[in-house]
Amino acid sequence: MIYGAGVDVGSTQTKAVIVDEARTIVGRSLIATGANVTRAGENSFVKACEDAGIPREAVGYVVGTGYGRYKITFGDAQITEITCHARGAQSLFPATRTVIDMGGQDTKAIKVGPDGSVLDFSMNDKCAAGTGRFLSAAADVTGVGLDEIGPISLEAKSPVRLTSVCTVFVESDIMSYLAQRKTVEDILGGVHKAIATRTMSLVRRVGVEPEVTFTGGVSLNIGMVRGLEDVLKTPINVSPEGHFMGAIGAALFALERSMAAVAGTPVASGAAR
Repeated sequence: MIYGAGVDVGSTQTKAVIVDEARTIVGRSLIATGANVTRAGENSFVKACEDAGIPREAVGYVVGTGYGRYKITFGDAQITEITCHARGAQSLFPATRTVIDMGGQDTKAIKVGPDGSVLDFSMNDKCAAGTGRFLSAAADVTGVGLDEIGPISLEAKSPVRLTSVCTVFVESDIMSYLAQRKTVEDILGGVHKAIATRTMSLVRRVGVEPEVTFTGGVSLNIGMVRGLEDVLKTPINVSPEGHFMGAIGAALFALERSMAAVAGTPVASGAAR
């Protein structure tokens, strides 16, 4: 059996996925990245091998992705998370033409070809506004668990209007609304609406073409899913594997290279973007 592995080292979490030659996920792991990026990548890969029930030597090829991809010293290649998320999304939702990847520190809008290739992209990487960190700040100030803010935001009756989507100022904005006795539901509703609106401006740069697939850790937030559907005026694809999407794409690239090596045929680098 031939295996490929993808290790996605993100700003807050590191994910690893192992696929077999049938392109089935046979092992995965998710751990906190922490301060030691290299160790996080190594530990996540080892845990994924354990989950698959195979020795690490059985994995023919490892592709690193994410912001810490060059710290995956045991990897065979590095491919950007933009390329990997596009490939992962297209593998689960073949009709995907637009990908929104929302992680801990940045958001990306990706235009995808029929084969999962990247045709264009735009990203917000200069500011944490509209990202998981922004949501985490809102959760901290309102005293609500991060996994609860999405469902609670759906209960908003009159979502507040945030004067800024800057992560630095969101705390003072929310505290001001709390002082005005606005409900937590309306505050969180406003937070999700603000992020969705900001994301829409990012997506417009590459063009919105159905189907739209939402990836990254924030895709597990139902409030963010509904907020994006409202501004995009279209349903979006979401998978329970959303936070693993980059690692899935990386694992598929790794599998192809592993199979090509066995067959003795060359493959495209796939390292662009």
